[in-house]
Amino acid sequence: MTNAGRHPFVGPSRRAAGGGTASPGFRRGRTPADAALLLIGACFVLPLLWLVFASLDTAAGYRTQLPASVSFDNFAAVLTPELLLGPLWNSLLLSAGTATVTLAAAVLAAYPLSRFQSRFNRPFMYSILCGTCLPITAIMVPVYGLFVQLRLLDSLPATVLFMAATSLPMAIWMTKNFMDAVPVSLEEAAWVDGASGLTALRSVVLPLMRQGLGVVFIFVFIQTWGNFFVPFILLLSPSKQPASVSIFSFFGQHGAVAYGQLAAFSILYSVPVLVLYVLVARGAGGSFALSGAVKG
Repeated sequence: MTNAGRHPFVGPSRRAAGGGTASPGFRRGRTPADAALLLIGACFVLPLLWLVFASLDTAAGYRTQLPASVSFDNFAAVLTPELLLGPLWNSLLLSAGTATVTLAAAVLAAYPLSRFQSRFNRPFMYSILCGTCLPITAIMVPVYGLFVQLRLLDSLPATVLFMAATSLPMAIWMTKNFMDAVPVSLEEAAWVDGASGLTALRSVVLPLMRQGLGVVFIFVFIQTWGNFFVPFILLLSPSKQPASVSIFSFFGQHGAVAYGQLAAFSILYSVPVLVLYVLVARGAGGSFALSGAVKG
């Protein structure tokens, strides 16, 4: 008697798991899910198509349509230091500074929560989680008054510190989860070799959770990159405003909108985030490969 005869379910299950022909009932069950995914995908693709078509059309409108003639005049119109380069540089300083400060503070806050057991850990973590539910608009009036009293209004470093503080709760929660995946035994081996706690954190824990740090950095960076409300309130000088605020200049008075230039600006505005994501994803690839690091 063959193995298939002794175990009648081994053959069919392996064929299904290995990419073989699925049963008709299985295919019918997947049809509604595929249709729903296609519908969701179309909801994301259509706005992207509008961006591409409108950026190449000098007479673009709010409708998604093919341009009558392909032209790069919209890109040439926005590629100026006043409209694009200066605001993009301000966005880079604001987002990178916020992400760096947030990541450094999140690592120092998450390390004791991950490595030391205390009865206050769980209430503290839930307090952090509740802090993420507080809308930023609810605290902007007192924050604005505080910035005026301390003469920090229209200050880029002060805005970076405030935005880092608003991003810190979620960053601490995410960093702790990534840090929990690093075995404590690796730090204990470093302690036996004479390393201090801070040295073990810097030389053992952080390199192993590099991919997680990249995720937190990108998360905070993208949040800050697209933040309109906080820089609009705290940064008054046009020379200090990021691209998320300067994009408002394409919306004219009486409903007049430069749709073509707006689409071209939006595409160029999205490029740095995509480049950062690709660079961090490549640099952090395989950093969680802990197999073989712990014996047994």
